[in-house]
Amino acid sequence: MNKAILYISMLLMVLFAACEPVENRLSMGDPISAEQLDLSVTPIMVDGKRSNKVVMENHSPVMSSWNYGVGVSQKMTDTVLLVITGDNNIIFTGLNPDGSTITKTITVNVEELTFPVPEEWGYLCGDGEKEWVWAETGPWGNGGYLASFAPAWWIVDHDGIEGQVEGEGPNTSMIFSINGASLTKNRNDGTTDTGSFSFDMSKKKVTSGGVLWAIGQFKTVGTTILCGISPDEGKVPVNTFDILVLTEDRLVLAYAPAGTGEWGTAYFWVFVPKN
Repeated sequence: MNKAILYISMLLMVLFAACEPVENRLSMGDPISAEQLDLSVTPIMVDGKRSNKVVMENHSPVMSSWNYGVGVSQKMTDTVLLVITGDNNIIFTGLNPDGSTITKTITVNVEELTFPVPEEWGYLCGDGEKEWVWAETGPWGNGGYLASFAPAWWIVDHDGIEGQVEGEGPNTSMIFSINGASLTKNRNDGTTDTGSFSFDMSKKKVTSGGVLWAIGQFKTVGTTILCGISPDEGKVPVNTFDILVLTEDRLVLAYAPAGTGEWGTAYFWVFVPKN
């Protein structure tokens, strides 16, 4: 009888232990302030000069997000490429264990573009930022997908663009800036929109005849380009475009809805630098 009671008692102890909630007693750590961050941003020296390749290091007990102007890295330590000489601002955002964030801006000076920079940054942003406006003739309209290289069927002038999106026709502009890869859209009613942009020159498109049609892909976040709509889809905003031309004096973008076949309807945007 005593053995049976002992057995039942031990069984109950095991059951109670199994049902007891497990507590995580490990401390998450106290949050730190921006002043307590232990960060470094160091240019790689080449022939005694500060190059455009920099090493970013976070030695603080927070998660990392580095915005270095033309990109973002979440690594604790990373080596990235800057694209302009002079002072470059790198914005660090740290995530504390309690979920709060802290931000610090570090300025690093680049003396020489020792490492090759994609030429598209210079075309689009000049020495730091560059303002673009609608081309004088044939600025917007439609044509053949994987066929036309500018508006070809329906060609709309500046006033016609105003009829598509109010405030985004005549006397408007876009400013592309390397700092934060930012895009600022200036409407003719005095209002502005600001977002960011990126491009991927590896995403090319070729026609069925083997002709290079798109030299890359352009994307926006937070806003879109002037008159950045798809009329065939209820004027929804468009944020991903094919790049047909990108030089110092001309930018041509195109868009067609998913599933559009060759010679289907695509829309085209043509911009030139502001004089």
